[in-house]
Amino acid sequence: MRALALALSLIAGTAQADYVVAQRNLPANGIITADLLGLRPGEVPGAITDPAEIIGLEARTPIYAGRPLQASQFGQPAIVQRNQVIAMQFTRGALTIMAEGRALERAGPGDLIRVMNLQSRTTIMARIGVEGTAYVTP
Repeated sequence: MRALALALSLIAGTAQADYVVAQRNLPANGIITADLLGLRPGEVPGAITDPAEIIGLEARTPIYAGRPLQASQFGQPAIVQRNQVIAMQFTRGALTIMAEGRALERAGPGDLIRVMNLQSRTTIMARIGVEGTAYVTP
């Protein structure tokens, strides 16, 4: 009886989680949809286990079919394109300074990117807001 209980506990303990893979290759900057994803049995450290976590996000790197997907490969879809002229805003207390800048990278909301001030030609780091404005912090 003990042997049967031990055997059943070992069999139950071998259950594995599924991880998410791409069904086909996807270039960088592509939007993830449910039909692009599949599940494979097994455990891969750092791999995404729930497809819902990345549906609607943008691939930051090329995605290859059959490989485990990791959260670092995805981000919010870009709202600012490279070389796009965008508004820059610096706020400190009651002082707000607005200027135009050129985005030197593609970015989604919340991304920290390099922006070149069009008047001074100085390159600064700024965080992109949901409306596409570059917010400069001291």
